[in-house]
Amino acid sequence: MQKKFFVSSIATAAAVALMVVPAASADTAKVTFKDVSKTYKDAVDFLVLHEMTGGYNSTQFGTTNSIKRADAAVLIARSIGFQPNGKYKDSGFKDVPSRAKWAVDALVEAGILNGLNAKEFGSDAEMTRNQTAKIIANAAGLKIDEVAKKSEFTDVNTEFSRYVEALVDAGITKGKTQTSFGAYESVTRGEMALFIHRAQEYFGFTDLLVMHTNDTHAYADRFPYIATAVKELRKENKNNVLLHAGDVFSGDLYFNEYKGQADLALMNYIGYDAMTFGNHEFDLGSTPDGHLALSDFVKGAKFPFVSANVDFSKDPLFTGLQTKKIESNYKDAHIYDGVVLNINGQQVGVFGLTTEETPTIASTGEIKFTNYIDRAKASVASFEKMGVDKIIALTHIGYDDSLTWDNDLELAKMVEGIDIIVGGHSHSTIAEPHVAKNHDAPTIIVQANEYGKELGTLNVSFNQYGEIYAFSGKLINTDITATTPTTLVPDAEALEVLAPFAAGVLKVKTQSIGKVALSALDGRRQSNDGGVSSVRYNETNLGNLMTDAMLSKAKDINPKTTIAIQNGGGIRASIPAGDITVGNVLKAMPFGNALAIVEVSGADLKATLEHGVSADKREGGGLIENGAFLHVAGLQYTYDSKAEKGKRIKSVKVKNGDAYKDIVDSEMYFVATANFTAKGGDGFKQLEKAYKEGRVSEPGFVDYENFINYVKTLETVEPKVEGRIVDLAQTK
Repeated sequence: MQKKFFVSSIATAAAVALMVVPAASADTAKVTFKDVSKTYKDAVDFLVLHEMTGGYNSTQFGTTNSIKRADAAVLIARSIGFQPNGKYKDSGFKDVPSRAKWAVDALVEAGILNGLNAKEFGSDAEMTRNQTAKIIANAAGLKIDEVAKKSEFTDVNTEFSRYVEALVDAGITKGKTQTSFGAYESVTRGEMALFIHRAQEYFGFTDLLVMHTNDTHAYADRFPYIATAVKELRKENKNNVLLHAGDVFSGDLYFNEYKGQADLALMNYIGYDAMTFGNHEFDLGSTPDGHLALSDFVKGAKFPFVSANVDFSKDPLFTGLQTKKIESNYKDAHIYDGVVLNINGQQVGVFGLTTEETPTIASTGEIKFTNYIDRAKASVASFEKMGVDKIIALTHIGYDDSLTWDNDLELAKMVEGIDIIVGGHSHSTIAEPHVAKNHDAPTIIVQANEYGKELGTLNVSFNQYGEIYAFSGKLINTDITATTPTTLVPDAEALEVLAPFAAGVLKVKTQSIGKVALSALDGRRQSNDGGVSSVRYNETNLGNLMTDAMLSKAKDINPKTTIAIQNGGGIRASIPAGDITVGNVLKAMPFGNALAIVEVSGADLKATLEHGVSADKREGGGLIENGAFLHVAGLQYTYDSKAEKGKRIKSVKVKNGDAYKDIVDSEMYFVATANFTAKGGDGFKQLEKAYKEGRVSEPGFVDYENFINYVKTLETVEPKVEGRIVDLAQTK
């Protein structure tokens, strides 16, 4: 069927009715017919919006005019998606005008209507309400009781009673009165509009609420708030689906302790409909148990997994768990390329994709990854062959991630037929859904931040062609620790599910990491030390230790990485001298920032450092506190705080072996940093530019985990301030 582009973005709350102002039909939508009363207005607007019919002229719809059989055929054919340019079997009727021949042929071929006899369709005859009931019931595919002999309406005979009753049962009609259907009366254009409007869901017009999360990274404490939001939304939206776009594994302490089982218990309780795999689901592949935790996660799920471009067949832990096909009769705790969800009788296809970068940033072992574009095209083709025209891509490839690998914007551009992309991996906060207009029909792209901080909601309306013609979306705050905490009350039953896991994590927070700090690790701010030191304007031993840990992890992933940078705003507390606990570390770095590796030129790195020392001057010398101030590893830099902004950096040297050499403007360097700064956070424009140009890899791995693992490798924990950063104005 021919595709059209009807789409409107409405920035309104989830779970409310959509107001549609379609781009494609703007002119007709503005028409106000003077003969359309309030009774018929919504129905007439619906028909005009979807270009099923126009009026007799610019002011008259012809609401009370009887409709002829030929014109009724055209209207019903359009309403269920047949098109004038389609090819249909010749019905053989000799009395059908050319304007209606395609519609009559299509409906006869589909078995929806027939003629008055073998040669005559009766094109000019007026359509009766009895005849309309039969055609609407057939067109809508209603369940018809073939043995029904009587109707609640006294004027409906045996021939039509089963069709009229089917319409009544479906809520499409109530009749003229309690006892009269008006069976032999002619149907008016207004009445036909009402019939079609009320039957729209049976003709393929569907409203759907998509709820989604991504990159929750074992922040299980937020699931009870998500549960509350999901329950409320389900009450208000009968057609709904809840999806997870990957990266449940790695991150918060719940993963360290329970390897995904805490998250799984909550996801099962909330009732997710499907999940795809993130790259971090494969982090444990190099451990003695391999992917056992992931295999157990799959086996325990009360939902299916979708993964079109990942092949688990060579890993025996997944034997019997994957079927490489699209499946409508799917099983929970099983992996498919995609599944067909039955949403109150509507078929919605969901297929999954995971970034092809995964083997380079995780331990995938024998698990293989294939091209996401090829697999997406194959998945869409499979759905369409099955007659499924509402298609969701559940992806973990990044919204605007590096095209060296893959991203959602490119997926929407290269693959036609995807209606919605629910994404993850880039931790993007897409407050208002993005509309990709690369093809005749739009693709809506959404992503919901990170760590369970927000629940994504997308309301969409599909037309009879399976295209989105209206949408609205928002992110619902589910984070009690946010600057503006969520107002949601945590779900009591979800808290009960979480309780035993939370008790275990609480014990871990007080546990020692097995190392002793011989001196305090300085994460102080000016406000809590009288201005002696601040991670926001001078080098500290904690800043050095954090960047050393970051650089060590980055080198494991990309040995060419030579530098690490950490913004002072990401260091939130000191770690006292003595036994180092997990809780101490979490206080110092509470954001759970993930590792990113940026490729930048020497010139851009200089400019990045320049931005880090761009704060105003502090009374008494130096600069005032600035969250963008950069701590470094593998690097030394000097600056002059007395100089004007933009001209303060005086020297930059990169560590080469045991020596430091001047940075070269034209050379490219791999720099480890947090994903926050890699995306331009704190105003780092050069890093943001690199991100947009695809020069950022996001292997993930949370900062406090990297820090703990690195510190455990040290014989003694006594980092020093060693002149990595020098303010020349303070040494004169």
